[in-house]
Amino acid sequence: MRLFLAIPLAESVAAELAGVASHLRSRAPDLRWSAAESWHITLQFLGHTTPAQYECLIPRLAAVHASPVPVQLAGLGIFERAGILHLGVEPAAQLLQLQQKIVAATTPCGFEAESRPYHPHITLARAKGASAVRSLRALAARLPAQNKFSRFTACEFLLYESHLSASGSTYEVRQRFSFAVE
Repeated sequence: MRLFLAIPLAESVAAELAGVASHLRSRAPDLRWSAAESWHITLQFLGHTTPAQYECLIPRLAAVHASPVPVQLAGLGIFERAGILHLGVEPAAQLLQLQQKIVAATTPCGFEAESRPYHPHITLARAKGASAVRSLRALAARLPAQNKFSRFTACEFLLYESHLSASGSTYEVRQRFSFAVE
């Protein structure tokens, strides 16, 4: 299994984002655009997971105590080295605390924390090939400074399984975890 932990978007916010993504897609059709149903805010990518690790994870994640997390989407940007167009997420204290608690819960099961600082975001598109990278750079130069999105409160995080295929990844929800209030 290839697993990751993430916060799903509120339906109303996903609908707002769909309008923005549709407009951007028309300006850069050669990018590989993420499907709206795959949008999420990753908390930790776990990668290949053995059955024993999976059995270890579930009770530890169920025991994560956190308050509901206020989520505010921020500006559009790119991770140029990775060829990714993304929408940033304001790093609220509760979100950062939740991410740290999840990493602490998964570590005893054999997972390691990412070496790079946590940068919450939603992946909107990927550039594959030289022409798509040029298209991504051109789109980035014309991105609006700021879009307004509704704030929402996340009351759960999900354990997803990622299924890879030639047409892109699809995600299956393996487990839902409501926040056990602190």
